[in-house]
Amino acid sequence: MSILSQEITTTDTNDLLNGMKEVVDFVQSSVVEGRSAHEVEVGLWQRMLAMGRRAYGYFLGQSGDGDAGEAICLEAGRRLRRLEHRHIREIRNVFGAFELERVVYGTREGQKIEHVPLDARLQLPESKNSYLLQDWDQGLAVTMPYAEVNATIERILGFKQSVHTLERDQREMAKAQEAFWKEQPVPLAEDEGELLVATADHKGIPMRGCGEAPAGPQPPSNRGMRPGTKKMALIGAVYTVDRHVRTPEEVLEALFRERPAADPRPTRPTPCFKHMRASLRPDGADSTEAQTQEIFSWMAQEAAQRNSGGKKPMVMLMDGQESLLTAGLKYLPETEETEVTDVLDLLHALGYLWEAAHLFHPSGSAAAAAWVKEQARRMLHGQIASVIQSLRWQGTHARLKGKALESLERICGYFQSNSHRMAYDVYLEQGFPIASGVIEGACRCVVKDRMERSGMRWVLSGARAMLNMRCISLSHLWGEYIQFRIQRESARLYPRYAANDTDYCHPLAA
Repeated sequence: MSILSQEITTTDTNDLLNGMKEVVDFVQSSVVEGRSAHEVEVGLWQRMLAMGRRAYGYFLGQSGDGDAGEAICLEAGRRLRRLEHRHIREIRNVFGAFELERVVYGTREGQKIEHVPLDARLQLPESKNSYLLQDWDQGLAVTMPYAEVNATIERILGFKQSVHTLERDQREMAKAQEAFWKEQPVPLAEDEGELLVATADHKGIPMRGCGEAPAGPQPPSNRGMRPGTKKMALIGAVYTVDRHVRTPEEVLEALFRERPAADPRPTRPTPCFKHMRASLRPDGADSTEAQTQEIFSWMAQEAAQRNSGGKKPMVMLMDGQESLLTAGLKYLPETEETEVTDVLDLLHALGYLWEAAHLFHPSGSAAAAAWVKEQARRMLHGQIASVIQSLRWQGTHARLKGKALESLERICGYFQSNSHRMAYDVYLEQGFPIASGVIEGACRCVVKDRMERSGMRWVLSGARAMLNMRCISLSHLWGEYIQFRIQRESARLYPRYAANDTDYCHPLAA
């Protein structure tokens, strides 16, 4: 649909009014003819899209072609001439595809186009897709594959997009995320919770050309992943939350669902301003040091800004991975002002209990579940030494040998080395969180549910963009980010454009 500069005509106005009249006539005829609510809804939506297309085309047509004269002078005194040929630009928005024929300026034909007044006047995005369409596309893309996004948008708006365009738009959209985080305001102290919680975890991303990823979730283990199968991303979260005092029995009920489904449960405090970030930045040696520095430096900055004066106790909630513990101690150390409690994530500890249970009982058996529940009860009461003693006794009683015995020793070593971080009875009395549900849910949604679906393999740039945009969504900052990105891109593309001033480029005499 080519939109040329034209004067406002009665025909144009009547065309818009006729579209509105068609809607009214359709509603009236639907009542008379007894159409179903579904038929009316579908018919109205189709007519509204058609009306929107007419109205938007009308708007573009009345915006002119951007002709500012034979020559213009930029603010720095550079003189640009109007090029002979008008240039066509495609625009796609929620109403469909449009074409703009506009005047462009440069030094001469065949050289770089240096200024397009109409693009600046309309504040058009760099992509051919409008900002609203990009918002809808990428809002869906962080939760579903690009092909499904395309199919969903087609069902709603009636046109197709290419997967390549969706991928490219996401990579471009994600470029502003670093600047966005730097400019985020510090939440008001009165809106924050009583505790400051910092948590982090690694997750593997299946990469294109790096072999097959292992199928299904793997049990906790010190064994490394097959070289080249995945790239490890680091995901971090910082949030505040009110204290939530519980007993070990209440936690056990929640873990093993002993309470009937209809039985009301105590309301858990909601995390406040849960901010999440991800990094997939291996260095030349395929080390994760660069992303550790990126995420933990950000977490330290968040902690400093949101816990001024160290008034809030800080809970550092992580699994037993040595690199995370080392980074936590380095970037989030305890100071005279801030009390830091290092807590081993209960969910990871339970994973080791389940692994141990299968050394003594069949997988999936009631006996295994009962054994894990009893050991978890001891663990929640702070009886870690008793758990280790029970494991070793059962290993001797069952006469474990070979790999089974090695597994048992590894599990006992894990509990032994982390026992100082497993005073769960004390943590519960103080109302501290003991399970990293916030970050675990993020890893599952960002990586597993979205990035580890059957057959999915990622290139580095695409994986980074997806991780960054998904974290912004999980941080409930999507709307803020969209506005920030629009303003930032407009300032980059049209630095000379001043709001409500269409004379920022001055025409020169012919």
